[in-house]
Parts: sequence; structure tokens; C-alpha cells
Amino acid sequence: MDSIILRDYRSGDLDGLERLFYDTVHTVNAADYSPEQLNAWAPGPIDRARWDRTLREHFTRIAEHAGQIVGFGDLAADGYLDRLYVHPNFQRCGVATAICGALEAHARLLGVPAVTTHASITARPFFERRGYHVVREQQVERAGVTLINFVMERTL
Repeated sequence: MDSIILRDYRSGDLDGLERLFYDTVHTVNAADYSPEQLNAWAPGPIDRARWDRTLREHFTRIAEHAGQIVGFGDLAADGYLDRLYVHPNFQRCGVATAICGALEAHARLLGVPAVTTHASITARPFFERRGYHVVREQQVERAGVTLINFVMERTL
């Protein structure tokens, strides 16, 4: 997509990221997870202090289009891709590809041998197209609800 700008995270972005996270999980992932699972995954208010701290500690890229945040992703120093979310109206427009490419390029600069992530059922095909492979399927518990995701890895 033209006119997507990637930039560094700022603490002032948190309100927009919180809305984007909730809306994306409850819209995009609804085909693969039950309403109970979606509510456990994204119940509403996030732990803002923890999110702000980890987004500042990690290499975090914000994607903007016409001044609106349309996606974000973050990578820890050990090569763990923690979050990658794209606004429901900007799916399949190259936003996730741009963010993920920037995160992977940063991982190469850090010298980590591989990028790992815990991909949802919904995100698994995206990561497979980027050369990630499934290490294992896992069941994770959130608020007493079990969700399935996949530990995935891409060698750099």
C-alpha cells in the first residue's frame, strides 16, 4: 500500500494501539476463535504500564496512513516477535509485511540467528508465506480459557 509510514513507538501512541489491538482481535480473529476466546485474549483495557514498558524496551514499529495508526509490531532483543497487529480495514494491504520486514531486518542487525513468534491460527498462513515454520502447536490459557496458537520460527 502506498503512503504507509513506519516510525518508532512513542508512549502517546498507547491509546491508539489499545483500540487497534482490541478491534483487530475481535474482528480479524473471529473466524478462528470463539467469542469466549476473543474476550479472554483481548478483554478490554490492557495493562498500560506493562505494554508501554515493553513497547519502549523492544524494537517497535508503528505503521501510519494519513496520520492514523494502522498497525504495529515489536521485537525483543532475543529475536522474539511479540506483537503484530494490523487494523481490520488495512488487512492484506502490505502493512504487516512492511512491519515484519522491518522487525526481521532489525533482528539481523542484532545478530540473532532466528526470529520466533507465537502465531494465532489466523496469523499462521501469513508467517508461513514469510518462511516461518511451525515448531509446535500449543494451548495457552488466558483468564481460564484455552486458546491454540503456534510457536513459529524463521532462520535469518
